[in-house]
Amino acid sequence: MEWVENNYLYQSDEITESLNYLSNSFQFMNIEFFISQIEEKQYKIGIIGLGYVGLPLMWTFHQKGMPVIGYDIDSQKTENLKKGIPYIKHLGKDMMQVLAGSDRCDATTDFSRLTEADAILMCVPTPLDHHREPDMSYVEQTTRTIGKHLREGQLVILESTTYPGTTQELIIPLLEELSGLTSGKGFYVAYSPEREDPGNADFNTAGIPKVVGAHGEDALKLAQALYDTAIVETVPVSNTKTAEAVKLTENIFRSVNIALVNELKVVYESMGIDVHEVLDAADTKPFGFMKFTPGPGLGGHCIPIDPFYLTWKAREFEKHTRFIELAGEINTTMPIYVIDRTIQALNVHKKAMNGAKVLVIGLAYKPDVDDMRESPTFKLFDLLKGYGAEVSYYDSYIPVVLPTREHEEWIGTQSVTWNRETISSFDAVIISTNHSDIDYGQLAEWSDCIIDTRNAMKGIEPKAGGHIFKA
Repeated sequence: MEWVENNYLYQSDEITESLNYLSNSFQFMNIEFFISQIEEKQYKIGIIGLGYVGLPLMWTFHQKGMPVIGYDIDSQKTENLKKGIPYIKHLGKDMMQVLAGSDRCDATTDFSRLTEADAILMCVPTPLDHHREPDMSYVEQTTRTIGKHLREGQLVILESTTYPGTTQELIIPLLEELSGLTSGKGFYVAYSPEREDPGNADFNTAGIPKVVGAHGEDALKLAQALYDTAIVETVPVSNTKTAEAVKLTENIFRSVNIALVNELKVVYESMGIDVHEVLDAADTKPFGFMKFTPGPGLGGHCIPIDPFYLTWKAREFEKHTRFIELAGEINTTMPIYVIDRTIQALNVHKKAMNGAKVLVIGLAYKPDVDDMRESPTFKLFDLLKGYGAEVSYYDSYIPVVLPTREHEEWIGTQSVTWNRETISSFDAVIISTNHSDIDYGQLAEWSDCIIDTRNAMKGIEPKAGGHIFKA
């Protein structure tokens, strides 16, 4: 009788345990439960990559009351975040101090803590390799890391710009293989491209609509609910491939139009026409025209890179992106045009490029940020050096060239000091980036030979005997 009672108790415990397991499993994949967790601000968001995309995203969710945890392989970033030390200039000290002092925010280099997050957002680089083909190593390695720690019910979202099919063909198979779980049954996957514009005071992460595509209806519903907590609007599309194509289309549009005005700049210059005056006048048309501005080449983490992702993927389908490739060719040759104009400018002053001291203003790829990714200034550096010039730069946002994936020979180069004695010692000054903190009136007083690629000297007269050349 005692054996029967003990056996009954054992079976009862086993049944209870099984029921609890089934209940927990149901909870793990219960969309309504997750959405209620989001609404109650109990849903923890993990962000991998605490750079120009990940850090503003962390801030945006934190501002809306969500618990956040950041992951990065760079211990300097995680330590700075914990201590409130800003490492991206335009984001400011106040934001960092708020995050550092919050019990809803944490940062770590320990990726085993991925299990703590309910949603994992991947904000990692997607550069091109030396053959101008997609370098997916950062995405693949990050996915492998997630797969090793993936638990039931987690939502994984890729935010990095990539080619159509990445989420479906690369990320989901890897996660399923490494975790033993199935997408849509054991975990959820979505794609939502970042739309950051560093330094743009008119738009922040919270105010830019978010495109979302997902693997299955449940994943889409969950991803939408997540972004709805912090973003002004979510724009659902039918699948991840479509969302990936949306991001490429946005940046290809910019690349092609910038190539157009860059080509017009070269053509109009030969005719003695100021392209900036033309564009300003054309911009008064209230319909059918959108103004783009020429420059010394393309920079940043998107526009110089993204079109080539589609070009590469299109080959798989035996399609050729001739229009996109032509735009890329025009944009990548603009630094050469700038150097040609510099040679002409030096000739006017009876000087040769070989042995000339040349200052390049602006290392950042765009005004008023400390972001030098893919900056055309590096190409100018290389070309100038190749002609035998002595090269220096000035940029208050980037006082020293930090380590990058490329341009190793320039690492450690320091910005010159902004004063009359220093600036006037150069034979030519090239304006590559038009930061707003530069006194261009002073530049005209201090320099005899200025090559302006950004129309920064508009309305400013050169000093007696000096020249301002547009490039």
